[in-house]
Amino acid sequence: QKRVAEAVRRIEKDAGRPVSLAELASETATSPYHFLRSFRHVAGMTPYQFVLKTRLHRAAVRLRMSDEAISTIAFEAGFNDLSSFNRRFRRVMGEAPGAYRLRRRGDKLPNASVVPAL
Repeated sequence: QKRVAEAVRRIEKDAGRPVSLAELASETATSPYHFLRSFRHVAGMTPYQFVLKTRLHRAAVRLRMSDEAISTIAFEAGFNDLSSFNRRFRRVMGEAPGAYRLRRRGDKLPNASVVPAL
């Protein structure tokens, strides 16, 4: 459990940069296979899933707290592809990043059924 806690701290500290299973295993002095099994047993998810969840939650905080472009937030969170970020964000958070930002700030989403007068 101590080794997994070390890896969790490392992932949280450097969530925006790439990290490999081999690298995490090496830093905790275990084999990749043993590290993966231990991490999954303790954390309830794989290291990759934990990295992804950490990145998405950090991006969600920035979406709520800043006016930065969604693409900037996605790239700085460690996603190299905006469409991948959007798809993963929607899957985890239940809505697109732009809609998430608007709802969490208390703003109203535009109503698609209302057609503006010309």
